[in-house]
Amino acid sequence: MPTIRTKILFALGMSFCMAFIMSGVLTAFNTGLEGNFISRWLQGFCIAFPIAFPCAMIFAPIIHKLVSRYFPNG
Repeated sequence: MPTIRTKILFALGMSFCMAFIMSGVLTAFNTGLEGNFISRWLQGFCIAFPIAFPCAMIFAPIIHKLVSRYFPNG
């Protein structure tokens, strides 16, 4: 059974990766790769990550329960 620390670290890591990748993809898609892309990307990430982490903490247990209910054997 995962501990609360494990759940928090999982949500932290997953939300960091998702926010980092998605902010980069959306920044490139919306504004292009030229100019100050890295700066714009990091600015987008700084907005996205504080939103993604609490969402991961809230939705991960709910999604886990739904998946376990509908796919009990994995």
